[in-house]
Amino acid sequence: MKNDLPDGRLVIPSMQAHCSPAEWQARVDLAACYRLVAMYGMADMMANHISSRVPDEDDAFLINAYGMMYEEITASSLIKVSHDGTVLSQPDFGELNYGINKAGYVIHSAVHEARPEVACVIHTHSWASMAVSSLQCGLLPLTQTAMRFLHIGYHDYQGVVLDLAEQASLVKDLGPGEALILRNHGALTVGRTVGEAFNWMHRLELACRSQLAAMACNTPFSPVAQPVLEDTWNNYQPGTRRPYGVMEWPALLRSLDRIDPGYRT
Repeated sequence: MKNDLPDGRLVIPSMQAHCSPAEWQARVDLAACYRLVAMYGMADMMANHISSRVPDEDDAFLINAYGMMYEEITASSLIKVSHDGTVLSQPDFGELNYGINKAGYVIHSAVHEARPEVACVIHTHSWASMAVSSLQCGLLPLTQTAMRFLHIGYHDYQGVVLDLAEQASLVKDLGPGEALILRNHGALTVGRTVGEAFNWMHRLELACRSQLAAMACNTPFSPVAQPVLEDTWNNYQPGTRRPYGVMEWPALLRSLDRIDPGYRT
Protein backbone atom coordinates (compact mmCIF):
# COMPACT_ATOMS: atom_id res chain seq x y z
CA MET A 1 0.00 0.00 0.00
CA LYS A 2 1.42 3.36 -1.02
CA ASN A 3 0.52 6.04 1.53
CA ASP A 4 1.42 9.36 -0.05
CA LEU A 5 -0.47 11.64 -2.41
CA PRO A 6 1.19 13.94 -4.99
CA ASP A 7 0.59 16.93 -2.71
CA GLY A 8 2.63 15.32 0.09
CA ARG A 9 -0.29 14.26 2.29
CA LEU A 10 -0.28 10.80 3.85
CA VAL A 11 -3.29 8.55 3.26
CA ILE A 12 -4.25 6.91 6.57
CA PRO A 13 -7.36 4.67 6.60
CA SER A 14 -10.03 5.94 9.00
CA MET A 15 -10.14 4.37 12.45
CA GLN A 16 -13.53 5.85 13.37
CA ALA A 17 -15.43 2.61 12.77
CA HIS A 18 -12.96 0.70 14.95
CA CYS A 19 -13.38 2.65 18.20
CA SER A 20 -16.05 4.00 20.49
CA PRO A 21 -17.45 7.52 20.04
CA ALA A 22 -15.61 8.56 23.21
CA GLU A 23 -12.31 7.24 21.91
CA TRP A 24 -12.85 8.92 18.55
CA GLN A 25 -13.42 12.27 20.28
CA ALA A 26 -10.22 11.73 22.29
CA ARG A 27 -8.41 11.04 19.02
CA VAL A 28 -9.74 14.22 17.43
CA ASP A 29 -8.71 16.35 20.42
CA LEU A 30 -5.27 14.77 20.59
CA ALA A 31 -4.66 15.22 16.85
CA ALA A 32 -5.69 18.86 17.24
CA CYS A 33 -3.19 19.25 20.07
CA TYR A 34 -0.35 17.99 17.87
CA ARG A 35 -1.30 20.47 15.15
CA LEU A 36 -1.55 23.33 17.67
CA VAL A 37 1.83 22.54 19.24
CA ALA A 38 3.32 22.77 15.75
CA MET A 39 1.37 25.93 14.94
CA TYR A 40 2.60 27.65 18.11
CA GLY A 41 6.24 26.79 17.39
CA MET A 42 6.78 24.15 20.06
CA ALA A 43 7.35 21.06 17.87
CA ASP A 44 10.64 19.25 17.24
CA MET A 45 9.89 17.69 13.83
CA MET A 46 8.82 14.10 14.57
CA ALA A 47 10.46 13.95 17.99
CA ASN A 48 8.54 14.47 21.22
CA HIS A 49 5.15 13.11 22.03
CA ILE A 50 1.69 13.96 23.30
CA SER A 51 -0.59 11.29 24.71
CA SER A 52 -4.21 11.02 25.76
CA ARG A 53 -5.87 8.48 28.01
CA VAL A 54 -8.55 6.43 26.23
CA PRO A 55 -11.91 7.13 27.92
CA ASP A 56 -13.41 4.17 29.79
CA GLU A 57 -10.22 2.14 29.38
CA ASP A 58 -8.01 2.24 32.50
CA ASP A 59 -4.98 0.68 30.79
CA ALA A 60 -4.79 2.42 27.42
CA PHE A 61 -3.54 5.67 25.95
CA LEU A 62 -3.12 7.16 22.47
CA ILE A 63 0.22 8.40 21.16
CA ASN A 64 1.74 9.46 17.83
CA ALA A 65 3.23 7.19 15.23
CA TYR A 66 7.01 7.70 15.20
CA GLY A 67 7.84 9.06 11.78
CA MET A 68 5.04 11.54 11.26
CA MET A 69 5.44 15.29 11.60
CA TYR A 70 3.19 17.04 14.12
CA GLU A 71 1.38 18.97 11.40
CA GLU A 72 0.27 15.77 9.66
CA ILE A 73 -1.08 13.89 12.70
CA THR A 74 -4.72 12.88 12.28
CA ALA A 75 -7.26 11.24 14.57
CA SER A 76 -6.82 7.98 12.65
CA SER A 77 -2.99 7.99 12.66
CA LEU A 78 -2.72 7.68 16.45
CA ILE A 79 -1.68 4.38 18.00
CA LYS A 80 -3.44 2.90 21.05
CA VAL A 81 -1.03 1.39 23.56
CA SER A 82 -1.46 -0.34 26.93
CA HIS A 83 0.56 0.67 29.97
CA ASP A 84 2.79 -2.39 29.49
CA GLY A 85 3.63 -1.34 25.92
CA THR A 86 1.32 -3.64 23.99
CA VAL A 87 -0.04 -2.04 20.82
CA LEU A 88 -3.81 -2.45 21.11
CA SER A 89 -4.79 -0.88 17.79
CA GLN A 90 -3.24 1.08 14.96
CA PRO A 91 -4.13 1.96 11.38
CA ASP A 92 -2.65 0.27 8.33
CA PHE A 93 0.46 2.33 7.64
CA GLY A 94 1.27 0.18 4.62
CA GLU A 95 4.90 0.23 3.53
CA LEU A 96 5.70 2.88 6.14
CA ASN A 97 5.13 0.37 8.98
CA TYR A 98 5.30 3.03 11.72
CA GLY A 99 5.55 2.16 15.41
CA ILE A 100 5.92 4.24 18.56
CA ASN A 101 8.92 6.05 20.05
CA LYS A 102 10.33 4.08 22.99
CA ALA A 103 11.22 7.17 25.01
CA GLY A 104 7.70 8.39 24.47
CA TYR A 105 6.30 5.14 25.78
CA VAL A 106 8.55 5.19 28.88
CA ILE A 107 7.61 8.76 29.82
CA HIS A 108 3.90 8.70 29.03
CA SER A 109 3.07 5.26 30.39
CA ALA A 110 4.70 6.22 33.70
CA VAL A 111 2.56 9.33 34.11
CA HIS A 112 -0.70 7.74 32.96
CA GLU A 113 -0.25 4.78 35.29
CA ALA A 114 0.72 6.91 38.32
CA ARG A 115 -1.79 9.74 37.76
CA PRO A 116 -5.20 8.26 36.82
CA GLU A 117 -6.80 11.72 36.89
CA VAL A 118 -4.48 12.88 34.08
CA ALA A 119 -6.03 12.65 30.62
CA CYS A 120 -3.22 14.23 28.59
CA VAL A 121 0.59 14.45 28.80
CA ILE A 122 2.61 16.84 26.62
CA HIS A 123 6.39 16.70 26.26
CA THR A 124 8.31 19.28 24.22
CA HIS A 125 11.85 20.18 23.17
CA SER A 126 11.18 23.80 22.26
CA TRP A 127 14.23 26.07 22.04
CA ALA A 128 13.00 28.10 25.01
CA SER A 129 12.23 25.18 27.32
CA MET A 130 15.52 23.48 26.43
CA ALA A 131 17.43 26.67 27.20
CA VAL A 132 15.74 27.18 30.58
CA SER A 133 16.17 23.49 31.40
CA SER A 134 19.94 23.94 31.05
CA LEU A 135 20.08 26.90 33.47
CA GLN A 136 21.04 26.16 37.07
CA CYS A 137 18.52 28.77 38.23
CA GLY A 138 15.71 27.03 36.37
CA LEU A 139 12.50 28.91 35.70
CA LEU A 140 12.38 32.24 37.54
CA PRO A 141 9.12 33.95 38.65
CA LEU A 142 9.86 37.10 36.65
CA THR A 143 6.43 37.59 35.13
CA GLN A 144 2.84 36.94 36.12
CA THR A 145 2.79 34.04 33.66
CA ALA A 146 5.93 32.53 35.19
CA MET A 147 4.48 32.91 38.71
CA ARG A 148 1.94 30.28 37.70
CA PHE A 149 4.91 27.86 37.84
CA LEU A 150 6.35 29.04 41.15
CA HIS A 151 6.47 25.47 42.49
CA ILE A 152 7.29 23.66 39.26
CA GLY A 153 9.07 20.31 39.57
CA TYR A 154 12.52 19.44 38.23
CA HIS A 155 13.81 16.10 36.97
CA ASP A 156 17.58 15.60 36.65
CA TYR A 157 18.92 14.39 33.33
CA GLN A 158 19.74 10.66 33.24
CA GLY A 159 20.27 10.23 29.51
CA VAL A 160 17.73 9.48 26.78
CA VAL A 161 14.65 8.17 28.60
CA LEU A 162 14.80 4.54 27.48
CA ASP A 163 15.16 2.77 30.84
CA LEU A 164 11.97 1.82 32.67
CA ALA A 165 13.90 2.28 35.92
CA GLU A 166 13.70 6.06 35.39
CA GLN A 167 9.91 6.04 35.57
CA ALA A 168 9.81 6.08 39.39
CA SER A 169 11.95 9.22 39.74
CA LEU A 170 10.13 10.93 36.89
CA VAL A 171 6.76 10.41 38.56
CA LYS A 172 8.14 11.44 41.95
CA ASP A 173 9.56 14.68 40.56
CA LEU A 174 6.27 15.52 38.83
CA GLY A 175 4.36 14.78 42.02
CA PRO A 176 0.77 16.08 42.03
CA GLY A 177 1.69 19.10 39.89
CA GLU A 178 0.88 20.06 36.32
CA ALA A 179 4.35 20.90 35.01
CA LEU A 180 7.89 19.56 35.10
CA ILE A 181 11.22 20.88 33.81
CA LEU A 182 13.33 18.00 32.50
CA ARG A 183 16.85 19.25 33.23
CA ASN A 184 19.06 19.60 30.12
CA HIS A 185 16.17 18.21 28.08
CA GLY A 186 12.85 20.07 27.83
CA ALA A 187 9.44 20.37 29.45
CA LEU A 188 6.40 18.30 30.36
CA THR A 189 2.85 19.27 31.31
CA VAL A 190 -0.25 17.28 32.20
CA GLY A 191 -3.95 18.04 32.36
CA ARG A 192 -7.32 16.53 33.14
CA THR A 193 -8.24 17.36 29.55
CA VAL A 194 -6.23 17.87 26.38
CA GLY A 195 -7.16 21.55 26.46
CA GLU A 196 -5.91 21.94 30.01
CA ALA A 197 -2.57 20.29 29.26
CA PHE A 198 -2.10 22.47 26.18
CA ASN A 199 -2.91 25.59 28.20
CA TRP A 200 -0.25 24.70 30.76
CA MET A 201 2.34 24.03 28.04
CA HIS A 202 1.55 27.21 26.12
CA ARG A 203 1.96 29.30 29.26
CA LEU A 204 5.14 27.46 30.26
CA GLU A 205 6.58 28.18 26.83
CA LEU A 206 5.73 31.90 27.20
CA ALA A 207 7.33 31.96 30.65
CA CYS A 208 10.54 30.40 29.28
CA ARG A 209 10.72 32.76 26.28
CA SER A 210 10.12 35.87 28.39
CA GLN A 211 12.79 34.83 30.90
CA LEU A 212 15.37 34.36 28.17
CA ALA A 213 14.48 37.74 26.68
CA ALA A 214 14.83 39.43 30.09
CA MET A 215 18.14 37.71 30.80
CA ALA A 216 19.48 38.84 27.43
CA CYS A 217 19.01 42.48 28.48
CA ASN A 218 21.73 42.06 31.12
CA THR A 219 20.07 44.42 33.59
CA PRO A 220 18.74 43.74 37.13
CA PHE A 221 15.34 42.09 37.40
CA SER A 222 12.43 43.81 39.12
CA PRO A 223 11.84 41.84 42.34
CA VAL A 224 8.42 40.69 43.57
CA ALA A 225 7.81 40.01 47.25
CA GLN A 226 7.46 36.34 48.19
CA PRO A 227 3.92 36.73 49.65
CA VAL A 228 2.79 38.25 46.36
CA LEU A 229 4.43 35.42 44.44
CA GLU A 230 2.62 32.85 46.59
CA ASP A 231 -0.74 34.61 46.27
CA THR A 232 -0.35 34.85 42.50
CA TRP A 233 0.60 31.17 42.25
CA ASN A 234 -2.44 30.25 44.33
CA ASN A 235 -4.73 32.22 42.02
CA TYR A 236 -3.70 29.94 39.16
CA GLN A 237 -4.27 26.63 40.96
CA PRO A 238 -7.02 24.21 39.84
CA GLY A 239 -8.85 24.52 43.16
CA THR A 240 -8.99 28.32 42.96
CA ARG A 241 -10.30 28.96 39.45
CA ARG A 242 -12.20 27.23 36.65
CA PRO A 243 -10.24 24.48 34.90
CA TYR A 244 -7.95 25.64 32.10
CA GLY A 245 -9.11 24.87 28.60
CA VAL A 246 -12.84 25.12 29.27
CA MET A 247 -13.04 28.42 27.40
CA GLU A 248 -9.81 28.25 25.41
CA TRP A 249 -10.03 24.80 23.82
CA PRO A 250 -13.24 25.32 21.77
CA ALA A 251 -11.81 28.60 20.48
CA LEU A 252 -8.53 26.90 19.56
CA LEU A 253 -10.43 24.20 17.67
CA ARG A 254 -12.37 26.85 15.77
CA SER A 255 -9.11 28.52 14.83
CA LEU A 256 -7.64 25.20 13.69
CA ASP A 257 -10.75 24.30 11.71
CA ARG A 258 -10.41 27.54 9.75
CA ILE A 259 -6.85 26.88 8.66
CA ASP A 260 -6.01 23.17 9.15
CA PRO A 261 -9.12 20.93 9.47
CA GLY A 262 -7.42 17.72 8.30
CA TYR A 263 -6.67 16.63 11.86
CA ARG A 264 -10.28 15.38 12.19
CA THR A 265 -9.88 12.54 9.68
